Amino acid sequence: MRVLLVEDDLMIGETLTEALQDEAYTADWVKDGKHAILAIETQAYDLILLDLGLPEIDGMGVLKTIRNSKLETPVLILTARDALNDRIKGLDAGADDYVIKPFELGELLARMRVLIRRSQGKAENLLTVGNLSLDTANKRVMLSGKTVIDVTAKEFMLLTTFMLSPDKVLSKNQLEDSLYGWGMEVESNAIEFLIYNLRKKLGHQTIKNVRGLGWYITQQMDDEGHA
Repeated sequence: MRVLLVEDDLMIGETLTEALQDEAYTADWVKDGKHAILAIETQAYDLILLDLGLPEIDGMGVLKTIRNSKLETPVLILTARDALNDRIKGLDAGADDYVIKPFELGELLARMRVLIRRSQGKAENLLTVGNLSLDTANKRVMLSGKTVIDVTAKEFMLLTTFMLSPDKVLSKNQLEDSLYGWGMEVESNAIEFLIYNLRKKLGHQTIKNVRGLGWYITQQMDDEGHA
């Protein structure tokens, strides 16, 4: 899942970017409202973390631009403005949640999961396709609800992307966008290598290829993860 962090405080920005990457998010970080709007116009995000006190264009201006453009991307405001009137204004302008600085990272991550689940029409942190389950909160992959499969962070991110859209063919570019942020080097066969490893762990027919178009994860699996 890809997140846009809009934050001009360097320490907060660096800490949050690293924490999000550790939690298997792809995080793009911008430091002012102007670049936030440019990012939103050129890249699709699953969630936007938005500071209010920004240079160039303030956070409320960014929020209004997002909602005026009819984007439904969840927006979580991160700000030191703790007055009740500020919170009301932010929520009324289209924010989905409002977190006051300083905040606990665990609570922020939980609130992010709630907003992402809500945007996907899901009630819990568990994604299920056939007999394959993925716990987005505890970062666990299970077969038949009992066998825990060890995966790397990138494999987990890729599997999440597939399981959010079961039976939908996703192109190589779409998969790279979900896994790699700005400035990250992407080897030409990175996606193929990750899919190869996931097939070895989950069953060779779990992720299927449509030649020339991309890959998809199938809903129909047997008890060993095979299609």
